[in-house]
Amino acid sequence: MYKIAKEHLPALFRKIAGSRELYLPVKTAGQVNFAPWEETAAADLETLKTVKSPKDLFFPQCETLYTCRQEGGSLSVEPETLKEQEFVVFGMRSCDARGLEILDKVFLTEPHDSFYEARRKRGTLVVSACPQPEETCFCSVFGIDCAEPKGDAAVWPVGEELYWKPLTSKGEALTELVRELLLETGDREEALEEEKAKIREIVKQLPYAGLSLEGWGEERLLERFHSKKWEELYRPCLACGTCTFVCPTCQCYDIKDYDTGQGVKRYRCWDSCMYSDFTMMAHGNNRTSQMQRFRQRFMHKLVYYPANYDGIYSCVGCGRCVQKCPVSLNIVKVIRAFSQGEAPEGGGKNA
Repeated sequence: MYKIAKEHLPALFRKIAGSRELYLPVKTAGQVNFAPWEETAAADLETLKTVKSPKDLFFPQCETLYTCRQEGGSLSVEPETLKEQEFVVFGMRSCDARGLEILDKVFLTEPHDSFYEARRKRGTLVVSACPQPEETCFCSVFGIDCAEPKGDAAVWPVGEELYWKPLTSKGEALTELVRELLLETGDREEALEEEKAKIREIVKQLPYAGLSLEGWGEERLLERFHSKKWEELYRPCLACGTCTFVCPTCQCYDIKDYDTGQGVKRYRCWDSCMYSDFTMMAHGNNRTSQMQRFRQRFMHKLVYYPANYDGIYSCVGCGRCVQKCPVSLNIVKVIRAFSQGEAPEGGGKNA
């Protein structure tokens, strides 16, 4: 175990960025999102959650797959170069790190997604504990301990210091790179253990700490699918897709072609199952109503995904959808609506 004074973090970032790309939370125009570090960047490790999750460092919101060019009678196809540069994502939270594990099961199952796979191989995750979990957080419902980060290296902000612990071979390599800036803690970690206990106590007091997942998962698939509650639940939905774009685990994408005038680029970009033209085919769409699309989103996260991946839910309890939905319609409300004897709710920002 190591530690470093927070005032020395710029030197730490400078050291990492000297040989690898470095991404961390940066405040721009009042919002915090992951961005490349540079000397003038307004790094912000205090904000609990970035607006978007850092998943787009591995699964970009938009990326070119290949370019086609025609010259005379010949046609060439130029695949986009896979990620080759090593990079570090510093300051992820435990919920977002779990989100990548969920994406791994989709993109790293045969046939592997080579673009995603290359980024996962090159990326090193430095995951941070959450000193002050917020009211919209419910990661503990999905078995995540935000006081004990899981990644390649774990860090804990405690007072004016940052504790550092390598967890994997990648984490060990990064630790060795910055070793000259770190101090060994020896056995003096009382402050760290007190911090962990404080975080866990806060988590117990959060509004959604007791949220029950009873009845979800594959065992009640048809009962959930045919429930009449969906007809009431979906009505406030605007189909804006905000929930899918801030979600750390949503993986839907569309593939399109763009004529640049010098060739045709095929690219993919994030899509949303909440959109009326999602998976549109020549014969139309197999989900023709907003109720069906709304149901699809939550059935996938709470039933279909766990049915396919050993009971693991496709939600990490980050609370971004609770914060960002313009009509306060989120996964917590859906889960509660199906609780024993509880009817669908209306209104209330965090309901």
